[in-house]
Amino acid sequence: MMKFSKLFLIALSVSLFVSCSNDDSSNEPKGVYDKGFFVLNEGSAGQGSVSFSSNDFSAFTKDVYTTVNGADLLGKYAQNIFFDGDRAYIIAGGSNVINVVNRYTFKLIAKIDTGLKNPRYGVTKDGKAYVTNANTYGSPTNSAGYTDDYVAIINLSTNTFESKIDLNGTANRLVEENGKLYITEPYNSSKLLVVNITTKALEAPVEIGSSADCIKLENGTLFILRGPYGDRSEIVKVKLSDKSVSKITFPATLDGASFLDIYNGNIYYTVGNSVYVISTTATAASTTAVLTTTVGYLYGFAVNNDHIYIADSGDFKADSKAYIYSLSGTLQKELNVGVGPNGFYFNN
Repeated sequence: MMKFSKLFLIALSVSLFVSCSNDDSSNEPKGVYDKGFFVLNEGSAGQGSVSFSSNDFSAFTKDVYTTVNGADLLGKYAQNIFFDGDRAYIIAGGSNVINVVNRYTFKLIAKIDTGLKNPRYGVTKDGKAYVTNANTYGSPTNSAGYTDDYVAIINLSTNTFESKIDLNGTANRLVEENGKLYITEPYNSSKLLVVNITTKALEAPVEIGSSADCIKLENGTLFILRGPYGDRSEIVKVKLSDKSVSKITFPATLDGASFLDIYNGNIYYTVGNSVYVISTTATAASTTAVLTTTVGYLYGFAVNNDHIYIADSGDFKADSKAYIYSLSGTLQKELNVGVGPNGFYFNN
């Protein structure tokens, strides 16, 4: 498999499109795929795909991209979707391409296919996209691969690559706040990378511990999950106003935490096939699961719209499933999706 995130998920922040219409029509759907959620299916040696369900589960399309765009290919190893206005950007890391579509109709607008090398995750700010690239990957025979990752800067008005910011490290998930990118390094580093997008330069990193992956921003604080590798799992809190760090260290029974999301003032995290919840103000982890699912391998996770969303990796050869639970752990819906579902993205 080509990607780090066989063991990770991510659930990224969504920038919602704001309608210019009046209140009477603001609740009207903007297209077939409004008011629902997408499931990104990584694929395996073949192409990735995107499934769609309405929020009430009454409408479902297993392969939105092909349904709308016909024979055009999404690309291999679909990795991430990020939004800007009425557009969705679908990263296919194995094909070094970002597919630009209308987020409400899924009609293809453009393909960004230069300046990318194993692209991972993206965010947008002031007409630019910032996309982490894993470049050559690190290995015993390519130690440089641990330090050659970069952020690609993309002009969203022209859908073209402009330049890059070298990171001198490994890059994975990221968030943007006040003109700075905060990037987790999954391997060989205990640092949170900080990039000033105005100067296009690295600033002093923040020491958070190794194996950092999922990252969320809530009320001026970053919540970062240190997960399935290295020493004890932790939730690291970084207060951005002063870069102060505090940690919730998990007990040994919760080693191997994989995913984290924040919803309505609560932190939801996974260990194995179980989901736990604590307040964002908590100082200790919960060891009592809200739910334990029977999936083969929990590969995608999100919490939104008063539901918990879980994806089963399957065998990366055949189509798999996504499951939607209530916040109290009751199964609400089972969806037959594509190969290797790895993330949920909300189009509300």
